[in-house]
Amino acid sequence: MKITFATGNPHKLQEIKEIAGDTIFEFVLPPEGFDPIENGTTFEENSLIKAREAARLSGMISLADDSGLCVEALNGEPGIHSARYAETPQKRIDKLLDAIINSDNRKAKFVCAMTLVSPSGEILFQTRGECNGEIARKQFGTNGFGYDPVFIVEGTNKTMAEMSENDKNLISHRGKALQKVLNYLNNL
Repeated sequence: MKITFATGNPHKLQEIKEIAGDTIFEFVLPPEGFDPIENGTTFEENSLIKAREAARLSGMISLADDSGLCVEALNGEPGIHSARYAETPQKRIDKLLDAIINSDNRKAKFVCAMTLVSPSGEILFQTRGECNGEIARKQFGTNGFGYDPVFIVEGTNKTMAEMSENDKNLISHRGKALQKVLNYLNNL
């Protein structure tokens, strides 16, 4: 069964395929013109906006995620603005580290909300996955993307960027949310 995965980011699609593994579901990019306005105030609202736009364009069941980093010392920021916190991935990391440079509270979590909709945009399933950890004082590792080089996973002494893709996918916020979606789909 083909499912449109509502993203313009081929890396995110690849990560979804790796997490899903050997399954009967084939995740594909949305058609040309996919550019939803993410004006929701929560991860769930933004994932629904993206899923509905992908379903409208593709005429297929569509899945979207909206994810980000929530830092306790910054009252949950950058949150839904994680991808727009600064102009480039490195500038986003630098801005984050500068914002909490004098904070002893380094607690943070990655959050991923996923929404599965019918071809008509009706919500079939919505869920959330979280991965707790803390923000490192400097970058470590070269795997992953986004804030992975500064996010130390709870219970480890490694940033997400120091983990193999397989290890990361087992514990990540996106991996947890997608597993719930796959369980839902398999039980239909």
